[in-house]
Amino acid sequence: MARVALVTGGSRGIGAAIAIALKQAGYSVAVNYSSDGDTAARFSADNKIPVYRWDVSDYQACVAGIAQVEAELGPIEVLINNAGITRDAMFHKATVEQWKEVIDTNLNGIFNMTHPVWPGMRARKFGRIINISSINGQKGQAGQVNYSAAKAGAIGLTKALAQEGARVGITVNAVAPGYIGTEMVRAMDETVLQERVLPHIPVGRLGEPEEVARIVVFLASDNSGFITGSTITANGGQYMA
Repeated sequence: MARVALVTGGSRGIGAAIAIALKQAGYSVAVNYSSDGDTAARFSADNKIPVYRWDVSDYQACVAGIAQVEAELGPIEVLINNAGITRDAMFHKATVEQWKEVIDTNLNGIFNMTHPVWPGMRARKFGRIINISSINGQKGQAGQVNYSAAKAGAIGLTKALAQEGARVGITVNAVAPGYIGTEMVRAMDETVLQERVLPHIPVGRLGEPEEVARIVVFLASDNSGFITGSTITANGGQYMA
C-alpha cells in the first residue's frame, strides 16, 4: 500500500511541484490549500490529486482536515509543511497584523500541522516531516523581518523536533530554497530580476520548482533514514550555510 503524503500549500508553485513529484514516486498524495479554489480545482483535475481546503494557522481546522485526509486515504506518513505567505514591509512601517499573519501561517502552521500527526507517526515508528524554509530564514532580508523570523523559526523547530523523533523512526528536515522560478518570482520587474537578483546567484539562473521537489522526494524516502535535523539549501550558491 502506498504511503500517504500530505503537502500544505500544494496547489501552486513549489508545493505543486512537490505534490506531483511525490505522486510520480508512488505516494498517495493529498494537497491542502486555503484560498483560490479555482486554481486548486484545476490542479486536482490535471494531476488526479485530491485537494482539501483549510487554513493552517487554525489548529482545530488542521485537526479536522488531517482527520478527513486520513479517513479517505489512510494514515499520513509524510508531511510537507510548505504553506506560506508574505506581508512585506520595512520594519518601521510594519503592522502588528502583518507580523501576526505571517508568523501564524509560516511558523505556527508547522506546529498546527505536525502536532496532530506526530502521535500516529510515533506509534507506527515511522514518519517524515519536511519543512520548507527559505534562504531568507538563513541570511535575513530587509523588508521581510516577519518572513525571515518565521522561516528561521522553522529551522530551529526542525533541529529540536528531529531530536525527539530520532529514536522512534521519524526524521525531521528542512529545505531552504533561494530564488525559484515560480509564477510569483517570474512576475518580478525584469530589470530588478536581471540587475538585482540574478547577479547574486553564482549559477546565474533561477532555480526550478522541480529541483526543490526532487530534494523533498529523497528526504521522504526510506533512503534518507540517517538524515535528520538537517537544512538542505537550494539557492544556486547565493548563500552558503
